[in-house]
Amino acid sequence: MVPLARKTLIYEWRRFLPSALAIAFSGLLLLVQAALVLGIFNSTAVYIRKSGGDLWIGYPGTQSIELGRPIPRTAEIRALMDPAVARVEAFDWSDGDWRGPADKGGVSVFVSGIDTRADGMMFADALTPAQRALLDEPDGVIVDRADLPKLGLAIGGQAVINGHRVRIVGVANGLRALGGVNIVASLATTRRLGNGGNSEVAYYLVKLKDPTQAQEVRARLSALPSSTQRFEVWTRSAFARRAVVYWMFETGAGIGVLFLAVVVFIVGAVITSQTLMGAVAGSLGEYATLHALGVGFAALRRIVVQQAAWVGVFGLIVGGLATTLVVMIARRHDVPVQLDPITIVSCGILVMAIALVSGLMAVRALHHADPALLLR
Repeated sequence: MVPLARKTLIYEWRRFLPSALAIAFSGLLLLVQAALVLGIFNSTAVYIRKSGGDLWIGYPGTQSIELGRPIPRTAEIRALMDPAVARVEAFDWSDGDWRGPADKGGVSVFVSGIDTRADGMMFADALTPAQRALLDEPDGVIVDRADLPKLGLAIGGQAVINGHRVRIVGVANGLRALGGVNIVASLATTRRLGNGGNSEVAYYLVKLKDPTQAQEVRARLSALPSSTQRFEVWTRSAFARRAVVYWMFETGAGIGVLFLAVVVFIVGAVITSQTLMGAVAGSLGEYATLHALGVGFAALRRIVVQQAAWVGVFGLIVGGLATTLVVMIARRHDVPVQLDPITIVSCGILVMAIALVSGLMAVRALHHADPALLLR
């Protein structure tokens, strides 16, 4: 029956084209939605994913970068005392109020104070050594290229953060943050902007001599009496995952995304089933002939389900190509989108599920495939 289902699709492709397009559109919606969700929520971990180091040290219970609090320098000292640690680097984070051109008003910004050495770990994957050197200029800052229109300034432009004048000395890519504009500065500049010269910072990045010992070193650094433990240690991957999970589920945004995915699935299944039912209804004479020749309803149902599966495969291919085009356009316009193999496979399974569920719903039209139709 598989060759019959495939040949029917080829011969009657005009009847099944609306179903294939409905599947393709459902796949496009699911994939683009997933790409936007991953891109937006993974931007909350941009500080971690764009940086080097194997361990992060921060305030106990911190769920995401922007929720950090200053920690004592004893955390840095304890890390340096461990024989497996190769280097410790400070990272300061604070929020601020950006005042640029009068027509732009105030803008909420996140100020990231980093070590400006060429081999610095913070934002190692986003800033070149030359860009890091630019931050040695007093009150010099770097912003993401896509945020320049929001700030209303170009390279060399001056603004005020928390009452202190700064100058944009460079731009980079991949520094966009969720909920505000990320401003990168040296640790010295950040202290003047955010904490009035306080030597305590929010985080320390730790580089190990052997990265495979990350869990063991984390356990040793965390082995302090609870009364004196004023910091917590995470592996790089665990802290990034912690930030993404917090924004996806603790803030309530993730529930809305899941609800939207369910709506897309239901709407796609209903529309596709209706178009498949129309295609089956248009072929009732052929199905009635097969039934008159001795083909049972079970076999006819298999034909319809197989047709739905082939429609799903075609729609999956078309939807995948359309998604690739949309993602390319989005990235060109600095829209945060991201896809990984697990997400692509998951969306593909959902699309095929829509096709098969639609096929099962369209099977109802076969009840009208009575051989008596041939006598009319």
